[in-house]
Amino acid sequence: MKNFKVSKLAFALALSSSSTVAFAQNQDANSLQVDVTGSREGGQSILTPTKILAGDELQNKLGATLGATLANELGVSATGYGSGSSRPVIRGLDGPRVQILQNGISVGDVSNISADHAVATPIQTARQIEILRGAAALLYGSGSSGGLVNIVNDRILTNLPDATTGVINTSVESVNQGKAASLDLDTAIGSVALHLDTAVNNANNYRIPGNAELNGPNANWAINPGEPVNVPYSGKLPFSYSNQNNLGLGASYVGQSGYTGISVERLNHNYGTPTSEGGFIQQSQNRYDFSHQTRDPFAGFSSFKFNAANINYLHTEYNNNGAAFTQWSNKANEARFELAHKEILGWSGTVGAQFTGASLNATDLQSNSYAIVPPTKSNSNSVFWIEEGRFGALQTSLGARYNLVSQNPNQSTAFPTDIDFTSQNGSPNPTAPSLQNRNFNLFSYSAGGMWNMQGGYGLGMAFTVSQRAPSAQELYSYGPHDATATFDVGNSNLSTETSRNLEVNIQKTVGLLRGKASVYQNMFSNYIYGFYTGAYSPSNENFSVVQSSQANATIRGAEGELTYNWNQKGAAGRIFGDVSYGTFNSGGQISGNLPLQPAPRMGLELAHRTGGWLTNATYIYGLQQTRLASFEIGPTPSYSLLNGGVSYTEKMNKINWTAYMVLKNLLNQDIRYATTPMPVRLYAPQPGRSIMVGVKASF
Repeated sequence: MKNFKVSKLAFALALSSSSTVAFAQNQDANSLQVDVTGSREGGQSILTPTKILAGDELQNKLGATLGATLANELGVSATGYGSGSSRPVIRGLDGPRVQILQNGISVGDVSNISADHAVATPIQTARQIEILRGAAALLYGSGSSGGLVNIVNDRILTNLPDATTGVINTSVESVNQGKAASLDLDTAIGSVALHLDTAVNNANNYRIPGNAELNGPNANWAINPGEPVNVPYSGKLPFSYSNQNNLGLGASYVGQSGYTGISVERLNHNYGTPTSEGGFIQQSQNRYDFSHQTRDPFAGFSSFKFNAANINYLHTEYNNNGAAFTQWSNKANEARFELAHKEILGWSGTVGAQFTGASLNATDLQSNSYAIVPPTKSNSNSVFWIEEGRFGALQTSLGARYNLVSQNPNQSTAFPTDIDFTSQNGSPNPTAPSLQNRNFNLFSYSAGGMWNMQGGYGLGMAFTVSQRAPSAQELYSYGPHDATATFDVGNSNLSTETSRNLEVNIQKTVGLLRGKASVYQNMFSNYIYGFYTGAYSPSNENFSVVQSSQANATIRGAEGELTYNWNQKGAAGRIFGDVSYGTFNSGGQISGNLPLQPAPRMGLELAHRTGGWLTNATYIYGLQQTRLASFEIGPTPSYSLLNGGVSYTEKMNKINWTAYMVLKNLLNQDIRYATTPMPVRLYAPQPGRSIMVGVKASF
């Protein structure tokens, strides 16, 4: 690691480090125990998620989107397209490099294609949200070089409830006149467990601090040549609203040896896209899941699991006048099985296979032809194997995954031939990609170990190689993309992207004072990115031409946290911070910084619990992001984010009543994430000061 250079700030952050971001109430012996679904076992397993949000902590951090909920987790940032769309960014990586799952199966949406596409999974009724990296991530897919996020709900119950249980939660919020309500019910009839969940979350355009446009309405930002844009908005940000509702039903037969269950979900989401021109998206999804587990199926094996899902996703994009112009659909099927074996010579593990097929369509509703990317069928067939060994003070993990991925575009698609291009630097005008079928053989693997020393200290190291096939849009795109204000051109000759990640960490897990710190280096071969060619299209609002390209790149980072008396009665405290720097390696077509990289952050959190009272406050300082790609406009300003909360819980007639208040952005800061593409970053800050109050009843 002689080339691993970490700044003084990164080193300081690594020394100031520990465990979770929010304060959760202690649960008594009768409360629901949190099970880890993202790994073979819970507890101290190094294959468990690196972070689990559940219980009071999830309630305190719950936002309208997945990205907003996870935005302040260690090593996690978020994109920000208003209240409707936000995906997590993990250690500077997003899109197809961060896979989103629902109960271990892909969400099946198109949110990894563009930041304005919302993640199609409800989080208001989630039991927990897990972040996984390394060997644990190989259970679910290759190419997740940033990691993956698993949203867990209890639609298919694995145990019979002793009685009818449920949660009712309602809240109102000031910054957007938001109103939310959710219901979660579990019951049993004989050996059949039944589940119902539903949620409604409606929010108007939110208030912003100061002006919508960065540096005021006369900044004259020109994202594309000769197209300066002025946005005069202040007060409420147009097209920042979000209205969402969902319904989920599940039933499972639970026996002594396991369970078999099915579930169905309907999701509707109508939300604005606050670019300089504005618009909105109407999203819907039908999802059907099947799950089965047999415990101790035969000698030497502890569990057999089979999961499958059918997903029918659709969304329609509208301009600011309400005219529909593009429709996206994705029909996906996925099936996987896992077979876990009992301990052999100190090793326990899981072997399995996964099969995925999807049909992606994007239609221009004005011409009834393709939009941006031609219809493409994608298939992925894979096998995986994960092992964990315990040998005294040493824990080790090994994992491997082989994927065969195919991308098959509709070869009869006719690309337009009358698009006009102008070059600023004399480079040749772009040409449409060839519509050739592509097959990719991917092999990913991971090896790691943790040495548990005396006093609760542990020293760990992990090395992960992750390979990713180019996506359909990276291979075959050819058309204007309003959400990014670019004319996207795919490259059907792209090769496999390979990431090699080395991480070293130290942790202390016992005593009042606990902590952990990590440093890592992620080296990419054939990193896929959008190259700004210098050409633009006058007939498409002067959109800059962005060509899918490849180069070698490196992301280096550090993160850490230190806690005192965390999750216990009385006073508690936590300090934390993270930093990552992504650069293109010299000698290629491009040099300098990777685009859309998160700014370094530092934070302090205080909490106090006594009786039924829980109070907490969090302060995060985000540094100015000056390490921008050559085509990015900036810098992104620094910010001070102050959040707080207070809740009181009392049990009355077998019902736990909780009244809570959550305070967000109390300093009313102008916050713009460096991970958000320029058309929104420059014209749409995050919400201003907000107060949310609510009541939750658990029975």
